[in-house]
Amino acid sequence: MKEAISHRLTRLLCVKSLVTLLLTVVFAVLALRGEVGQDFMTVYTVIIAFYFGTQLERTAQKGTGAG
Repeated sequence: MKEAISHRLTRLLCVKSLVTLLLTVVFAVLALRGEVGQDFMTVYTVIIAFYFGTQLERTAQKGTGAG
């Protein structure tokens, strides 16, 4: 059980996750203020799509045994 929690925390602290979480917080703050610009929205969308795309690919590889 401790090993699973430790593994999850390690994965959470990787740079990709930190950038995604930080950008999500910034996006939420800007959205609440009504100050989300088009440039920020474009960058945020690309980063989120990349993050979830890589997660989906990793999950698919584990499912087929290619990982």
